[in-house]
Amino acid sequence: MSPRTAPPGPPAGASRADLVADAALALLAERGMRGLTHRAVDEAAGLPQGSTSNLARTRQALLELAVRRLADREARVLALHEMPDPRAGLDALVDALALATHRALTRNRALTLARYELALEATRRPELRAHFDSAGARFREQLGALVTAMGSADPGRHVLSLVAWADGLMFSCVAGTFHAEVPGLAEVRSGLREILDGMLGGPSTR
Repeated sequence: MSPRTAPPGPPAGASRADLVADAALALLAERGMRGLTHRAVDEAAGLPQGSTSNLARTRQALLELAVRRLADREARVLALHEMPDPRAGLDALVDALALATHRALTRNRALTLARYELALEATRRPELRAHFDSAGARFREQLGALVTAMGSADPGRHVLSLVAWADGLMFSCVAGTFHAEVPGLAEVRSGLREILDGMLGGPSTR
């Protein structure tokens, strides 16, 4: 596994299911969907052969396990519990979203790659699509509540625009044509500020 894409190791005390799911995510980032097999997960997790099959007997079950773990880990990257109170103003929201986006672009780059692999696979597996969409709903709902409280006239459209901007930036800088030009935190913040100023009325909402 290359130094650039290697994710951080599992936390101390992780369950066997978490170890398997973390190994699956690491394999997806390194080798893509074709490299994800039960045997490969056993080897990557350092577990006896057959351990992954005991937890997730089918490929669908293994993918669902990976999606659930992805949601848990991305919640920590996005730091949903740290999102600001709307009364803190636009600067606080911009700072929080910029930091979360920058984390996904840098030290959590492999997790972001794994998400793209799972998102593409979900387009071919309706059962996985439901799990994948449900995993992302928590962040969208919280972001919707935040922009609503800050005066958004069209929260649904604004959330879509924000998520599309962040997803586009992450794809371009992790897997697309800007993969070698990862923006700094200040650049990410500037981009978000421009978008949110337009959505929420500019300097008067600060």
